[in-house]
Amino acid sequence: MRHDWVFEVLADLAEYADRNGLPRLAQIAEEALQVARDEIRSGSGGGDDPGPDDSPQVH
Repeated sequence: MRHDWVFEVLADLAEYADRNGLPRLAQIAEEALQVARDEIRSGSGGGDDPGPDDSPQVH
């Protein structure tokens, strides 16, 4: 899927932040991941491929 990399990068960032004692960054990265999922699914992400429903989850 063409947006998978976005989900992976944000999930990796959230996981990194969580592991390295950066709770605010982890929270913001998780929020950004949810925003990306919502926007891509709704079609406002500029692409025609909404990505998988099983994109990476953090925690």
